[in-house]
Amino acid sequence: MQFLKYDGGLIGVLLMLATTQLVGWGTIGLPAVVGRDLAADLGMSLPAVFTGTSVLYVSMGLCGPLLAKSFARHGARTVMMVGTIVTAPGFVLLSLAREPVLYFAAWIVLGIAGSATLSTGAYIMLNEIAGRQAKNAIGALMLVTGLSSSIFWPTTSFLSGHLGWRGTCLVYAAMMLLVSLPLYAFGAPRRKITKDAGAAPVKRSPPPAIARSTFGLVVAAITLNAFVNFGIGAILIELLRAEGLAPAQALMFGSMLGVIQVSARGLDFLGGGRWDGITTGLVAGSALPVAMLLLMSSEGATWAVAVFILLYGAGSGAMAVARATIPLVFYDQAEFAKAMSMISLPLNLASAISPPLLAGLLTEFGSRAALGLTLVFSCATVLILVLLARRRPRQPAVVT
Repeated sequence: MQFLKYDGGLIGVLLMLATTQLVGWGTIGLPAVVGRDLAADLGMSLPAVFTGTSVLYVSMGLCGPLLAKSFARHGARTVMMVGTIVTAPGFVLLSLAREPVLYFAAWIVLGIAGSATLSTGAYIMLNEIAGRQAKNAIGALMLVTGLSSSIFWPTTSFLSGHLGWRGTCLVYAAMMLLVSLPLYAFGAPRRKITKDAGAAPVKRSPPPAIARSTFGLVVAAITLNAFVNFGIGAILIELLRAEGLAPAQALMFGSMLGVIQVSARGLDFLGGGRWDGITTGLVAGSALPVAMLLLMSSEGATWAVAVFILLYGAGSGAMAVARATIPLVFYDQAEFAKAMSMISLPLNLASAISPPLLAGLLTEFGSRAALGLTLVFSCATVLILVLLARRRPRQPAVVT
């Protein structure tokens, strides 16, 4: 927790972001809890209801690059405040939905808002105020936000039990305006702050330009891993059942995944600044192909499934941190905002496409097809990270 030693203001911003990100990610997880109610009221199938989440990710990805200049010109605080304001009518629109068209329109609005408020904006804000220490701050934030479903699934269940899912949407709209918006307005820095280990800001010459091919490799590594992580996370229970586990066993092993992922993020966070995002990615990413091969060759043996969950959970949890921090290795403060905004397009598209694609492979061709594709993507990610490690700048990108 090295960054906590230097900047008390950073701690306050981190707590603010932890709260708003928990609220942001937790509230859009509404279909996971009330999906059947949504399907019944809207006359839709359950898979169609969950397609709303895919629409969200696609909207986020398409809007992400468009916000790059806004983040650079106005700073994360302003962009995230506007995004929060847009989120509220998104939930109101969702509460008014009576047919699929309005339902998907609501998710488009929520996706547009999410491109400004969810994850990318938070990472950009932390980079604005933490400089070299942003990796530790991002790791700490992800450690907390990994608990969003644990907090908001029961919250959504409680609210929907008393108010219905439409009333829950209105509560979440009010929460955006009464909780998240004031936190951004009064808890976020009004301008970019540059600090390096408590020292006074120092003017430095700009870092050398990063080759486009390097950016392409960064995008490829992040996107391929996002495809694997989001896809496996969505189909894990069905995947384990296809491997021969009883439903209760599959649920038990699947429920362990989140705890292991958060624990892995915690271990990376406790490492402080002793390694960068590429090193985290190489170590964590190498565990994923091993996990896939083990599950493919085990014929559903309980011990092998347990080891798979351990390896995959630890690897995917730490890789989530790596996806957010690998760009810090190559880009300074100004370029980081642009890079993260551009990366959000393929990242969110992969997140949207992977669950239905892997589910289709699992249904039509069995678990070996789904595991085979994720194995190839995981191996490719590790090879790309090896190439990025060779291109690592001699000195980290410095905030000026």
